[in-house]
Amino acid sequence: MNIIPPDLHFANPAWLYLLIIIPLLLVWYIFRQFKGMPALHFSNTFPFAKYRKTFKQYCYHILFALRMLVLALLIVILARPQTKLSRSEQIVEGIDIIFAIDVSGSMKAADFSPNRLGAAKKITEQFIDARKTDRMGLVVFSGEAYTQCPLTIDHTVLKTLLAKVKNGIIEDGTALGDGLGTAVSRIKDSKAKSKVIILLTDGVNNMGAVSPAMAAEAAKTFGIRIYTIGVGAMGYAPYPIETPFGIQYQNVPVEIDEPLMKQISAATGGEYFRATNNKSLQNVFDKIDKLEKSKIDVLSYHNTKDEYFPFLAAALALLFLEIFLRWMIFKRIP
Repeated sequence: MNIIPPDLHFANPAWLYLLIIIPLLLVWYIFRQFKGMPALHFSNTFPFAKYRKTFKQYCYHILFALRMLVLALLIVILARPQTKLSRSEQIVEGIDIIFAIDVSGSMKAADFSPNRLGAAKKITEQFIDARKTDRMGLVVFSGEAYTQCPLTIDHTVLKTLLAKVKNGIIEDGTALGDGLGTAVSRIKDSKAKSKVIILLTDGVNNMGAVSPAMAAEAAKTFGIRIYTIGVGAMGYAPYPIETPFGIQYQNVPVEIDEPLMKQISAATGGEYFRATNNKSLQNVFDKIDKLEKSKIDVLSYHNTKDEYFPFLAAALALLFLEIFLRWMIFKRIP
């Protein structure tokens, strides 16, 4: 049990400077013990040589210690010890975010480090860590799409499932419309104030049963904002190819349907971004992070309470103890 509250502060802290008096008085007391004048004078102290100080004589210094403690407590009382009673309320307008990440074979291109998919996973994880109050989920797509993680506030589970994402887990291709449509179906019934899809791809829609335009229209209907990110260097990018002599890299053309990506974002009130390396992809996520901020209202109430009584009670108790000891135990004659 804490005798002194952890939030104790002083209304008049300048009084505490008086505590410097205590060590000065201690020095004076010690000096007085060695230089004090005797009460009785003897011509020769030889008869008293065999007598030593008793334990009671040593304990006599307790009286001075008690008086110094009383003085210290009185100084603390003058400084007005107080505690602050506070209460705060947080109102959070949460944001629900679904990541729709392309895991097609082209995401193995090495114009990012270690490759496009590896960079996307790493930077997505950092984005997740920075947003403590938002629910998030993950959809992956290639030749088809599926939900890797539904909306959750448990970011540890989300990051664990994100780490398991890799190329080749589903049929190759770029079913951009299916990936977007799956993301929309996962977030459309959310009650959050803001619903967001972050679509990351490096290709052109070439598969799937749902057209990207149709998926974007559905997102608009449900009030979902879509940020699209085109991943890939301009022109050509090194792509790993297995050969009898091991993996060799060959430059292949980068094809991203930017007009379609811009159309999807514009239709839903989002934005399109192009990332050509790790740094620019990080910058894209930083921009989205600033655009989509949770609103937190904090209402604070403060009141102060004087806490001098425990110190006063202790001072009085020590004072009475000192008086009792002085007159009943250590009473001096004459």
